[in-house]
Amino acid sequence: MFRFDSEDDAGGKKPKLIVLSHLRWDFVFQRPQQLLTRAAQDFRVFFIEEPVYDGEIVTVREFSRGPDILVIQPVLPHGTSHEAAIEHQRTIALGVAARGRAAPIYLWYYTPMAMAFGQSIAAEVVIFDKMDELSAFAFAPPQLRFREASLMGSADLVFTGGAALHAAAVGRNPEVHCFPSSIDTAHFGAARITGGLDPEDQFEIARPRVGFFGVIDERLDLGLIGAVAALRPHWQLVMIGPTAKIDPATLPRAANIHWLGAKDYADLPAYMAHWDLGWMPFALNDSTRFISPTKTPEFLAAGLPLLSTPIADVVEPYGRLGMVDIAATAQEMVAAGDRQLAEAAQPAKAGRRLAAIDRQLAGKSWDATWASMRALIAAVAGAPVSREAELV
Repeated sequence: MFRFDSEDDAGGKKPKLIVLSHLRWDFVFQRPQQLLTRAAQDFRVFFIEEPVYDGEIVTVREFSRGPDILVIQPVLPHGTSHEAAIEHQRTIALGVAARGRAAPIYLWYYTPMAMAFGQSIAAEVVIFDKMDELSAFAFAPPQLRFREASLMGSADLVFTGGAALHAAAVGRNPEVHCFPSSIDTAHFGAARITGGLDPEDQFEIARPRVGFFGVIDERLDLGLIGAVAALRPHWQLVMIGPTAKIDPATLPRAANIHWLGAKDYADLPAYMAHWDLGWMPFALNDSTRFISPTKTPEFLAAGLPLLSTPIADVVEPYGRLGMVDIAATAQEMVAAGDRQLAEAAQPAKAGRRLAAIDRQLAGKSWDATWASMRALIAAVAGAPVSREAELV
């Protein structure tokens, strides 16, 4: 077994933010990491992942991911019962809650399934950041809808990751607040700087390049990807990201489709700097009905013309404002891409498009989003969530 060290408390004057997540911190850098790296200015963040089934002993792994961010990974032997897994996670969560000096505890859910043990934590404020409709995803547990209904009814605050999720959540909790995908403009804006080295595994790929980055899973329309590749054999489709929940053998294969695998968040602008178009070939199914792709403003900040299938939170506002070309079929997609490539070859027109996009993205930073969330948390708690310096 393991024990929690109660004397690791240089940051003990900060409140604790205990995060219960279905996503792994080191998988893809997205909404949770963007928000929680900023939350670490105000809280000691304990990010508790779902169990890893490995080895023959019950234990726990811990990884520092920045000042005041500790990732905690329960480890269980294969074959551990569901009840034993829940009890192990409960022990870990309660140990984190008791760790170090007494400090207010704030509980942040990404997965309602964690209520099975999270309810044991006496928290000052309970927050549910509903970034996806998890019940619509492949292999969703049958108990998920029940758990989410309970969490929606009991949470002090509910944040939603987009307008479609917000519309579906309104009325289920008196404190539902919409926080769509924000943008790290400086990070992705680096892709606009010309003259940087083309990454080695992309260097020999011809142009034009149409790029995607993100998780390769059931949310992508694999048939559409194959059809676009066939309709435009001179386009080079560069696909970046880890594969999850689908068999890699089902990915379409063609000379102009390049599956480059997962890349570090820090490296994405270097790839995007050498793309001609961005695209988001999402399927139109239950798993994408409520998604609000974080990558939409990231593509735009990188300066790339962008194509997308008609995902609700992309159509409104990005499609309506002319920032993203919406196409439902392969024929529409290649026609829109042809138009965008022609426009990109006209510097004046391309410059006006970028200026309009920059005006729309102004003020949509992750810093601003976290500041608004922090203010709501403080209001619900009845007292300001003070920074460490203010508590000394």
